[in-house]
Amino acid sequence: MTAEQLKDRTKKYALEIIKLANELPNNRVGWTFSDQIVRSSTSVAANYRAACRAKSDRDFISKLETVSEEADETMFWLEMIAESEIMKDCSKIPPLIKETDELLSIFVASKKTVKNRLMMPKK
Repeated sequence: MTAEQLKDRTKKYALEIIKLANELPNNRVGWTFSDQIVRSSTSVAANYRAACRAKSDRDFISKLETVSEEADETMFWLEMIAESEIMKDCSKIPPLIKETDELLSIFVASKKTVKNRLMMPKK
């Protein structure tokens, strides 16, 4: 997957979370969950774009660490929404959890690849 494809994928991911957030109830808990999950999911997309503009491998790793943390936080909010039973129809949550898992796997693999490259002796 290219960086451009992953930029598009993380943006689509954030947009799907925004759609989910719009379905949360109009009450204190719904507002809290909505605010938190929209912030963390859009941060995944925004910070991945920033990682693509990293000045060095170390900067890339640092930025990807932020992306991973935000994706993990998004996972937390998806779990909270599902487990709190705040929504009548939770059918959109499992595909979003699956996408979060897949994105996290990609980010972890990318960090490992760059870390390994940094540890290789220079010729």
